[in-house]
Amino acid sequence: MSEIFFSPAPRGLEEALTNELRTLGAVDLRTVPGGVEWAGDWMTCWRANLESRLATRVLWRVSQGRYRNEADIYRLAYATTWAKWFTPSETIRVFVTSRQSPLKSLEFITLKIKDAVCDHFRAVHGHRPNVDTAQPMVRITAFLTRDTVTLYLDTSGEPLYKRGFKPGTVEAPLKENLAAGILALSGWRADEPLADPMCGSATFLIEAAQIALDIAPGLGRHFAFEHLRTFKTAEWAELRRKAEARRQHPRNLPIYGSDIAGSQLRRARENLAAAGLDGCVSLEKADLLDLAPPAAGGVMVANPPYGVRLGEAEELAAFYPRLGDALKKRWPGWRCYLLSADMSLPKAIGLKASRRTPLFNGALECRLFEYKIVAGGMRTG
Repeated sequence: MSEIFFSPAPRGLEEALTNELRTLGAVDLRTVPGGVEWAGDWMTCWRANLESRLATRVLWRVSQGRYRNEADIYRLAYATTWAKWFTPSETIRVFVTSRQSPLKSLEFITLKIKDAVCDHFRAVHGHRPNVDTAQPMVRITAFLTRDTVTLYLDTSGEPLYKRGFKPGTVEAPLKENLAAGILALSGWRADEPLADPMCGSATFLIEAAQIALDIAPGLGRHFAFEHLRTFKTAEWAELRRKAEARRQHPRNLPIYGSDIAGSQLRRARENLAAAGLDGCVSLEKADLLDLAPPAAGGVMVANPPYGVRLGEAEELAAFYPRLGDALKKRWPGWRCYLLSADMSLPKAIGLKASRRTPLFNGALECRLFEYKIVAGGMRTG
């Protein structure tokens, strides 16, 4: 039986996510700002959680209705058949987001939905589930428009960009699904050289290596759907077994990373090792401005410093022209992709961008600038 799901993703990746979900078996896909609504059976839901590199979550739509006030939302939530899908022994948390809702307090709506779910369980079982705000077993998400509320059960749990292997607790400047999306937008193929000369904690490198070795991104973690009554252990085990069987053995890949900071390279090595990718990626300590490319052509991706991270405007003013000079001098034959929140980058770098794709890195609006480096004729003036 077909169910309705919604997969949010970083803004700007909606079309790429639509294409990916289609390959995973999703049907009736509808792209909206910030995600994709789609239909599929439970096996497709599990596969999307296991295989999607671009989705942030897979949310299962369980109820939808119109509302005028908080009481309407309570009634809809109370009438939803939660006890069919999980038991009072599972801990819960409610999340609420809205767009153009006239109701002022999302905190109060969150409380009303929580009360409705708990009251539903009291009526059915005589006792209620406990709330866990840190690591709930069941996440209930409500989305409000001007007059409609949609209730979802989150089948993912932790966001899907948490692949389950990184040992570091430091928040990465680039989420894994945004990095994978940038690789998709670049058109990079797994047999093509890939370089990240400002590799930091190796997010681009790990995503690329997993793509090249056909490693499903969710193999190293668990999912919230394992707590639902719709879960079938044997079918899920078979799905995982097939994904494991596709996984190629680690080998040396034409993927190259470098960074000017030794501490970042140590983190990169730790993260690659934790992902089981030791020996797959070549790493070196180097300054991008002096770096020789590792091959005659390929794809270069970088998340270079921009105001938020580098700080001083005068440093940027000095860095970007030198970066443009280095690309022009050393990287002909390469397609270079730079993610930046600094919209003055193209003018400062002195190269003509062949494409500018709007993307969001969290709440930060960015552009992915594409530079096809050729010998001569690249300067903007």
